[in-house]
Amino acid sequence: MSARFETVVLDAQGLSAWIAQDRKVLSMLQGFHEMGTDLVVDASTIVEVSHARVNLPRLNWTVSRVRVEPVTEQAARAAAELLKAAGLHGHKYAIDATVAEVALRQPTPAALLTSDADGMAKLCGNGVRLISL
Repeated sequence: MSARFETVVLDAQGLSAWIAQDRKVLSMLQGFHEMGTDLVVDASTIVEVSHARVNLPRLNWTVSRVRVEPVTEQAARAAAELLKAAGLHGHKYAIDATVAEVALRQPTPAALLTSDADGMAKLCGNGVRLISL
């Protein structure tokens, strides 16, 4: 990976892949670690990846290695504005908007590791680099 990022935000698929020890994602994360990149998740992403079959000890271990950003009222309002600006609405996009909001307020250069680069591009514009899974 040639680009250097100050911060990388993981969406639900990025976090899930790390929990599942996906080799491609682990390799990317190792590269980020070697660059001194901060890894970040939005608090709602933890909710999104939690389900009956998730390996809870692995989830807890993984979350302990990232900075978890809370969804405050201010963050929620900013995410709602991103939805409005993108012409999107509803629960289908709500968590994506909070993830995008977190990514947009990180120290730059920032990237977002995502399974939905098209959707996130609508929310983030050119504010962060999108890395597709």
